[in-house]
Amino acid sequence: MKQFDSDDKIRAEIKTPGKKMLFFTADWCPDCRFIKPAMPAIEEEYGDYEFILVDRDENIAVAQDMGVMGIPSFIAFNDGQETGRFVNKDRKTKTEVESFINGLPG
Repeated sequence: MKQFDSDDKIRAEIKTPGKKMLFFTADWCPDCRFIKPAMPAIEEEYGDYEFILVDRDENIAVAQDMGVMGIPSFIAFNDGQETGRFVNKDRKTKTEVESFINGLPG
């Protein structure tokens, strides 16, 4: 999973060609810690996506710009266009994240 050290780099990366999945998280978040162990398997299963870890506290401007207040959350992009979001403050299971990704267009 990639991680960038600035909001501008994240914004630039999601504009590049291909499918991107932003994973908003924070170290202090228990629900984020719950889903993190499942992330390598999810990344492997959905290899057509580039997964990008976004630390909500370090990248607060990106989180605010995208309306992400609750974490963990996921936002999908394809060729720079948002294609879907799974954004709320609830704990997410591997099955729920997979269902979200399976429901995305193309």
